[in-house]
Amino acid sequence: MPPITSLIVATYNWPEALRCCLKSIARQKVLPQEVVIADDGSGLDTRMIIDQLRFDFPVPIIHVWHEDLGFRKAEILNKAVKACSGDYIIQIDGDVILHRHFVSDHHQAAEDGMFIRGSRARLTSPRTAKVLYGPEKQLHFLSHGLLNKLNAIHLPQLSFIAHKTKMCSRSVRGSNLAFWKKDFVLANGYNNDLQGWGHEDEELAARFINNSIIKKIVKLSAIQFHLHHVELKKDKEPIHTNVLKEVIVNKTKTCPNGFGQLAT
Repeated sequence: MPPITSLIVATYNWPEALRCCLKSIARQKVLPQEVVIADDGSGLDTRMIIDQLRFDFPVPIIHVWHEDLGFRKAEILNKAVKACSGDYIIQIDGDVILHRHFVSDHHQAAEDGMFIRGSRARLTSPRTAKVLYGPEKQLHFLSHGLLNKLNAIHLPQLSFIAHKTKMCSRSVRGSNLAFWKKDFVLANGYNNDLQGWGHEDEELAARFINNSIIKKIVKLSAIQFHLHHVELKKDKEPIHTNVLKEVIVNKTKTCPNGFGQLAT
C-alpha cells in the first residue's frame, strides 16, 4: 500500500515552467494525494497559471505564498510542509518535467527510516525553449537536447541494482527529494535562517542523517528533466557552506529556527 503522499512544488516567478511542470504532474500514472505549491513571492502571472490549471486538475492544488523579501526558499518550504495532509512528502522544483511514473517510482523506493535522493537529466537551452513554447512532446532517454542522458534511463525493474544507501548529505537536491513528514518534524525542517541560494537541502539532509535517517540514492527511476535557466546569484553560498560544515561536525540533529518556529 503506497503512503499518502503530498507533492511539493517550489517556484518563483517562472510561470511558463510551472505550467509545464504541473501538466507533467497531471499526467502521472499514479497521482499524489495533493499538490502543494511553495511560492517564494511570485507575482500575479504565477497565481493566474495556478488558478487556470486547478479548475480541472485531477487532485487539489494548494497555493502557499509569502511576500517577496528575497530568497526565502527554506521558509516557504516549511510553510508548504505545514500545509501538507500526507504523511510522505515528495519535493520538486517548478522548473522540472516529470516522467509519467515519477510518483509511482518514489512510492516503490519509499522505506521507513530513509529519505530519497533522486537525480535529474538536464535540457539544453534550445530544447527548453521548445518544451516551454512548442507542442507538447514526451521527453525520454533518446530525446534531442538532453544532457547527462544516463539520468534519463527508466528501468524500474532493475533500479534496485543501482540503489545505494549512504550516511552523507552530499549532492542532495530539493529538486528530487522525498521524506517522511515525521522525520522532517523530528529534524525541525528547513533552517529559516538560510536566506539566499545554497545548501538548504544538504543542511536538512545532514540533520536527517544525524537523526539516523539513511540517505537512499535512487537511479533508473523517479526521473525528471530540468529546464535550462541562468544560475542564481550565489553570494550567500560561503555562509551556508559554513553552517552545513558545523552541522556535520557537531552532529546537530535539529535547528533553532525551523519548521516548529513558523508563525501560526
